[in-house]
Amino acid sequence: MDPNAHPIVDIANPGIKAEYELAKNLRAEVARLLGRGQINFPGAQPVSFARRHLTELKKEDYYVCEKSDGIRYLLYLTSDEHNRECQYLIDRKNDYWFLHMRNMHFPLPGNPGAYHVDTLIDGELVLDDLPKGGKEPKFLVFDLLCLDGKADLLSRPLDKRLGYFKEQVMKPYKQLFAEYPDEQKYMAFTVEMKEMQFSYGIEMMFRQVLPSLKHENDGLIFTCRTSPYQFGTDQHILKWKAPHENTVDFRMKLEFPTVEPNELERAEGITEPFVDYDSVPKVKLLVFLGNEGGQPSYDIFPDPLYITEDEWEKLKAMEDPLQMRIVECCLDDEKRWRLYRFRDDKSEANHVSTVKSVLESIKDGVSEEDLLSTAPSIKIEWKKRNGGH
Repeated sequence: MDPNAHPIVDIANPGIKAEYELAKNLRAEVARLLGRGQINFPGAQPVSFARRHLTELKKEDYYVCEKSDGIRYLLYLTSDEHNRECQYLIDRKNDYWFLHMRNMHFPLPGNPGAYHVDTLIDGELVLDDLPKGGKEPKFLVFDLLCLDGKADLLSRPLDKRLGYFKEQVMKPYKQLFAEYPDEQKYMAFTVEMKEMQFSYGIEMMFRQVLPSLKHENDGLIFTCRTSPYQFGTDQHILKWKAPHENTVDFRMKLEFPTVEPNELERAEGITEPFVDYDSVPKVKLLVFLGNEGGQPSYDIFPDPLYITEDEWEKLKAMEDPLQMRIVECCLDDEKRWRLYRFRDDKSEANHVSTVKSVLESIKDGVSEEDLLSTAPSIKIEWKKRNGGH
């Protein structure tokens, strides 16, 4: 145990960010491990839940779990150049965060001294509220891409992938800390499997699971039980939010007015028109179209971002760069797009296809009541497919 080891405090900065050359090598290493020709972030991405997906839940077996309002990471278990166990967290920007001084250990079944390498785990890092105050970092696992170099897991259905994780990684991990409970407090974070329900267990999700969470929640995720793992957008992972909570990530482009100097400004020697950075600017919202010739391309969203004078004063007081920043936006009661929060954890705004999907969810929204009323028929169809089980 490293005496300097301690849990992480900031889930957005969980370790030491790998510099260019190391990150480049690690990306190539992970791509080889997964049998990919591309080195971009390999994590699967959900689509927004629309009304047509209620039919999909009746036709196919889906699991449902809560969507934590944390930060998505892939946990990469590997070894360093000295053949010592080490771990990285990979964020959606495809940056690699080395978990230094972290006392992390993931033993092999039946061999607590040995450890997993060439292993890639999908999950979300959250901060749980502790009963007596304070926060506890947790990595909530919802998928497994590769185990000890076996990337053929990718083609296996979700329940098999989760079964491998539970038996090969989670059980030995739990046994280790059952034997050495005092070591837990030196870990970067604790690891748990995200609780999965059958898709018809929606009432349990709303009545029991969500109210008892110790961290913020951002909706539900439905994942097809029988699908292989899909790099990038996966049409079989459905992200549900209440219609009024659906958001879009844009880049914001600030356009400040040019004004004529007033009498006071003329007296101070300002005679030419100047850009007024104090007044509320027009804010255009940009939608990502993809890369053209290696450069990102954008389209202007039809509606602007609405910012009040008070909001603008608060933004200015932050003294942070604002131009072309990624912002998560939601619609208010008057159907105006408002700033919800900055998304500095993301490297790009939502792609135009994602924006269309979210707008469909807003327009054709599925409410909590819609899900609850459909649950009995989802259960009937599930039982038919699975021989009554």
